[in-house]
Amino acid sequence: MNPIFDEIRAGLTAGEVVPFIGPDALVDVVHATTGRKMPATSEELILALNNGQPMAPRLMYEFPRAAMNVELKRGRSAVNRFLEQTYADRQWSEAGVHAWLAGQRLPYIVDLNRDTGLQRRYATRPHTLVVGVARIAGTAYRFKLYRHDGTGYSAAVDESEIDPSAPVLFKPCGSPWPEPNWIASDADYVDYITELMGGFAIPAFLKARRQGLRYLVAGLRLNRDTQRMMLSDIVYGAAQPAGWALIPGASDKEKRFCARLGLEVLDADLSELAGLAKAVAA
Repeated sequence: MNPIFDEIRAGLTAGEVVPFIGPDALVDVVHATTGRKMPATSEELILALNNGQPMAPRLMYEFPRAAMNVELKRGRSAVNRFLEQTYADRQWSEAGVHAWLAGQRLPYIVDLNRDTGLQRRYATRPHTLVVGVARIAGTAYRFKLYRHDGTGYSAAVDESEIDPSAPVLFKPCGSPWPEPNWIASDADYVDYITELMGGFAIPAFLKARRQGLRYLVAGLRLNRDTQRMMLSDIVYGAAQPAGWALIPGASDKEKRFCARLGLEVLDADLSELAGLAKAVAA
């Protein structure tokens, strides 16, 4: 028995700890027809975007940079089309982590991935979906709200149309369902993070709800500025200490960053906490 894991599980059960999920949570997701792994990490996405071929070293550094290069050459629609074709496909298997998280019936989850796995798990229960958007005219807000009544989604014009006490799935980087919205290229992230820092990328009810919560950062490496800035702003107002980051073999840079946020680094992954067999990426 791990006493820290016991504390985390108790916090999840009480609704006081919020999972903040990154791409490694999808390590066991494969396509039913092709058997290929779902592209989720930065490198996997770059290779999938470029037909399996590596790009120039400077573009391989991070997916937003590679996506920006494709956008400049072929248009934003090329990146959007790739993401929709990838993540709207319903032939992907279920992540073990998703099944475990959904079974906890948590009030709030932050999911940086763009797949629909958690949404499908939540499709039989009412909830609120918050999806990040970028580079839209006519408003400073960088999110869209959807209410789910247990049978389907409908767009909410504003917060008055949702139940502020319903469970929340927050997908900052987008989802194809119920309509495609994506944060992908450098330009997307610059716009989104700027408005996130200004308070315009999170709805007011969620800003109020997140005060004093702790977080469980899992499946996410913190060695790139994009992920670090997203995390810093989304967990604003967290309790101190702010929670835990499950990072196997964390670097000194990751440890220092987590220390600044008040996150305790644990040399473990989410599969261990969930009691799942550890999956290995192909």
